[in-house]
Amino acid sequence: MKTPASLQTLIDDGVIDEVLRPLKSGKEAAVYVVRSGDDVRCAKVYKDMAQRSFKQRVQYQEGRKSRGSREARAVATGSKYGRRQQEAEWKNTEVDALYRLREAGVRVPEPHGYFHGVLLMELVTDSEGFSAPRLGEVELAAEQARAFHATLVRDVVRMLCCGLIHGDLSEYNVLVGPDGPVIIDFPQVVSAGGNNAARAMLLRDVNNLTASLGRWAPELLDTWYGEEMWALFEAGDLQPDTQLTGRFTPDLRRVDLDSVRDAINDARELALIRQQGREAQDED
Repeated sequence: MKTPASLQTLIDDGVIDEVLRPLKSGKEAAVYVVRSGDDVRCAKVYKDMAQRSFKQRVQYQEGRKSRGSREARAVATGSKYGRRQQEAEWKNTEVDALYRLREAGVRVPEPHGYFHGVLLMELVTDSEGFSAPRLGEVELAAEQARAFHATLVRDVVRMLCCGLIHGDLSEYNVLVGPDGPVIIDFPQVVSAGGNNAARAMLLRDVNNLTASLGRWAPELLDTWYGEEMWALFEAGDLQPDTQLTGRFTPDLRRVDLDSVRDAINDARELALIRQQGREAQDED
């Protein structure tokens, strides 16, 4: 296997000793198993901005704080400098989230540093030392499915108490280790207080988990944990140890603002995409 240039830099700098094998490759990044001294870890190499969906980045990055007024203006105008800043923030977001969530007690891979655009972190393994399977790749007994669901819902609550929402949580972003589920992949993490789509993304995350685990424990399909925790969060009453019931009675009198916000966001994203296209034509 040819060593990627970004990982060769880490070898040259003495951060890692060798690349053992590729682990997986997705739209956002490629992950490799590496050796660092006596430890086997994984290295996440982020792909170039051009290989990812600009529209998707805009939706997830709403509400994220830029480092200064110049950066904020550049991102807002969609300039080349602004897009470079967005790219840097996109990569830094997962690193920051892992450290924050790990400290808050969320079961995520332990980060071991961020070097030259590469995130070095714990390799989650199964009981035999092999790379841990995804949640969607294992069969569960009903009792185990209920236990996994309780663990994951508690982790979602802890994340929300940190002001964060995964934004793309599903059975494909959860690994099954010897001690239970471990949540992975956080570059698209959403600001719970600053993103207009935060509630919809939280509900989607929780519903995805419930639908997956409900295959093994069908009674989970009648629960409403996402709605319950969001209502408590909005009221300022959600704590990491808040006991949830899974029961929720919606307020049918509430105006549906989500569809209005979605329409506004779509128009905003379309305008930015068109501007990016015009700038690309000008550069040509």
